[in-house]
Amino acid sequence: MRRIFCCLRPAPVSTSSKILKRAAIFSKSLSKRSSAHRTTAKRRSKAVAAIDRTDKSVLGRWWWTVDRWQMAAVFALALAGMILVMAASPAVADRLGLPPFHFVIRHGIFLLPALALMLGLSFLKTRNIWRAASLLLAGCFPLLVGVLLFGPEIKGASRWIHVFGFSLQPSEFIKPAFAVTAAWLLARRHADPRFPGMAAATALYALLLGLILMQPDFGMSVVLSLIWGVQIFLAGLPFAMILALLFFGIGGVVAAYAVFPHVKNRIDRFIDPASGDNYQVQKSLESFYEGGLFGTGPGEGHIKLYLPDAHADFIFAVAGEEFGLILTLLLIVLFAFIVLRGAARAWDSGDAFRILAVTGLMMQFGAQALIHMGSSLQLIPAKGMTLPFVSYGGSSLLSLGIAMGFVLALTRKESDSTVFPSSRPQSAPTIRAAAPFFKTN
Repeated sequence: MRRIFCCLRPAPVSTSSKILKRAAIFSKSLSKRSSAHRTTAKRRSKAVAAIDRTDKSVLGRWWWTVDRWQMAAVFALALAGMILVMAASPAVADRLGLPPFHFVIRHGIFLLPALALMLGLSFLKTRNIWRAASLLLAGCFPLLVGVLLFGPEIKGASRWIHVFGFSLQPSEFIKPAFAVTAAWLLARRHADPRFPGMAAATALYALLLGLILMQPDFGMSVVLSLIWGVQIFLAGLPFAMILALLFFGIGGVVAAYAVFPHVKNRIDRFIDPASGDNYQVQKSLESFYEGGLFGTGPGEGHIKLYLPDAHADFIFAVAGEEFGLILTLLLIVLFAFIVLRGAARAWDSGDAFRILAVTGLMMQFGAQALIHMGSSLQLIPAKGMTLPFVSYGGSSLLSLGIAMGFVLALTRKESDSTVFPSSRPQSAPTIRAAAPFFKTN
């Protein structure tokens, strides 16, 4: 038995050594195959990148011509808005007896379609954008009239209409539609001097302004006037006419002060805070003081407990209190980047229609941001207006999604960007004079 055992004992050792050798050979072959696969994958990725650059499909052309930096800035604002609405709205919902995340859910319901609209409209050809804007204007005009006839009166104004269980504000959609339509009329005038583009744009502005003032909505009328004013200035309106319109605008503010009691009260409280109830603005200013440089922390602020519209008209104050000066400055940088980037891309195109349309849309975007932040800091009379892509508000989100979709489409680097071949920036002296300041190369 010992002999047999001794003879059989070495066998497992030799077998195990063979197994180890085979395992080593197999592992080497596996490593070689994996390295070969990695090399092939790298080559494929490089090939895919090269194909993407030369891709002539609709998606490929869009990706390499759209302004991805500006699009990323909008998504950053949307993310900041979702965080701030989550921080500010539960306290508001609790006061109204609603579920804590009622406004957060509704904000998301409107934010997703707004971003989808932005991306979808950015695929449009330049010559089709004014058609989409004119259709939007034609669709919103009867709603604007219907608000005056059938809209409920809320806080002394009729601005809303109920559609499928949601309250929509038609005047929000008028702004981007008017900006693009007026730009087309003015650019057409440059292409054909016999076309009454200036008169048509002015008549359209006056009609819409009258309907908005009848609601009344003074803040919206100011934004609409700024859009029209910057566009006719760039279109080459004589300087004497510009001065006349400036005095006319000042007269309009004086008339609004005399006619609309809420405008008078807000201006009086701005000039002399002790003359009336200035509670909301004072609380807003205190929030920036409490927030300091880094803020009190998410959810730790107190202003949302006292302000009725902390998630909408005063969300910038919530940002200042809970996230501090750092975040508020970052928001300001994002707004400035979007406005200046859009203007620079449009001016660099050399097409009057694109310049006028994007400038009008950027005026809408920038004016809303400035009015909201200025009201929160008591730099201007208080005016309830949403902070673009940040404040809660369905109509505002959808309107801004449309506006930024138009901007992304108009600022794409495409060869067929000129709507009117003879419409060049040289036709408008103001455009020609300002062009060097907006060159991107």
